[in-house]
Amino acid sequence: MTHGHRHTTGHEHDYEPVHGLPEVLPAEEHILWQGSPDWRALARRAFHVPALVLYFAAVLAARAGYVLSQGGSAGDALRALVVLLPLVVFALVLITGLAWLTARGAVYTITDRRVVMRIGIVLTVTFNIPFKRIAAAGLRRHRDGSGDIPITLVGGDRIAYLHLWPHARPWRYAKPEPMLRCVPEAEAVARQLSEAWSRATELPAVPAAAPGGKPAAGNLAGQGAAA
Repeated sequence: MTHGHRHTTGHEHDYEPVHGLPEVLPAEEHILWQGSPDWRALARRAFHVPALVLYFAAVLAARAGYVLSQGGSAGDALRALVVLLPLVVFALVLITGLAWLTARGAVYTITDRRVVMRIGIVLTVTFNIPFKRIAAAGLRRHRDGSGDIPITLVGGDRIAYLHLWPHARPWRYAKPEPMLRCVPEAEAVARQLSEAWSRATELPAVPAAAPGGKPAAGNLAGQGAAA
């Protein structure tokens, strides 16, 4: 498993010989799927914009309530909100813009031999994850049709959580799991990854166990360390 750092210069990603890839693929290797996160889903689930909206709404309500409790008029409360509102809007626009840039800068590629993740905004990083270094992959579906595909690496293979975020499975700090995040039509993508992994490793792909030991039908990729 390899990864490299590249600075963007001139036109964005014009250094790439193939879109989303750091080098031209060998003649016998082929791209099966390529895509990027849905930025709206990423804003909701990785950057938690809806939760932030509720938080800021509560802050504004608390501020207005405080002014009124101190004997202020409705006009005083409104003026207090007018002072804070531009800051709230700026923060939400900034975070939403960051989600858009994160999605725009990310390209996930599945070939018949590996998964490649090109991520980053200003400084891009490419992670090459051969199928033989993948122990398992899962699928978490979202109601909008997008989904997350976390990848469990074999043995002691490890990529730093901060290098991956937000393209990492949440809360897995000790052994971070790269994750294709907020992928449109995620179920079809996960199935394609599962089939490609099985063909490349000559191992059967079986459903992973969900927490509690119950089968998780959404976990489509292979189980067991590949040699």
